[in-house]
Amino acid sequence: MKYVACIEYDGTPYKGWQRQSHAPSVQEEVEKALSQLANHSIDINCAGRTDSGVHALGQVIHFESDAERDEKAWRMGCNTNLPDDIALRWIQPVNDDFHARFSATARTYRYIILNQKTRPALLQNRVYWHHLLNQPLDEFKMHQAAQHLLGENDFSSFRAAGCQAKHAMRFMQSITVSRSCDFIYVDIKANAFLHHMVRNIVGSLLEIGSGEKPPEWFAELLHLKDRNQAGITAIASGLYFVSVDYPAEYVLPKQFQAPVYGV
Repeated sequence: MKYVACIEYDGTPYKGWQRQSHAPSVQEEVEKALSQLANHSIDINCAGRTDSGVHALGQVIHFESDAERDEKAWRMGCNTNLPDDIALRWIQPVNDDFHARFSATARTYRYIILNQKTRPALLQNRVYWHHLLNQPLDEFKMHQAAQHLLGENDFSSFRAAGCQAKHAMRFMQSITVSRSCDFIYVDIKANAFLHHMVRNIVGSLLEIGSGEKPPEWFAELLHLKDRNQAGITAIASGLYFVSVDYPAEYVLPKQFQAPVYGV
């Protein structure tokens, strides 16, 4: 039987989602926990691989097993076997044609920037701290700049050098930049993402927010298709893989709200 499940994790101690021979990964921990419960080896597929230090609330996976377990047994048994920084949120049987990656129609990420004078202590691995100097980041100009990315575009200017995707064309469904107290939220939804795409977009948005570049610069970056012309790669700790969209025919549980730290 094929199962679909939702995984939440703190990416801080892991070298990304994908299983590696030389470093701890989220995939390895989840497969180990499921295999122990099923009494046979289980391989999982995910909706989107995350980098070292990136967090997730709604990572979706699928796997196959002939073990006879109900939903409660899978969920509670797996969570018992998982480390405290990884949790299985829900699980259910799914049609044989479902694929966590290829059946997905969109992914949503949230990036959180803390714009204040002092570095955070409790949130040191949860946000990107942008030191508040003379004036706060201008989230309105950041939002204005981001709108140039909507629709189908070549995102080569926001693509990591080591990206293995066949092409850089992606369809950006929505992107917003908003503020709540000292927290700035960048919410991005697209059909798929390139390696470091969100973090590279955020790095360039920081130049807009600080007044170094005008909002129109983003239209220029799309035209240039040159990673060297864009901003820095923002650190991983501020990034959250929030949710995945699938066709209604699969009848999956609703995804969860993105993390909010400001009031």
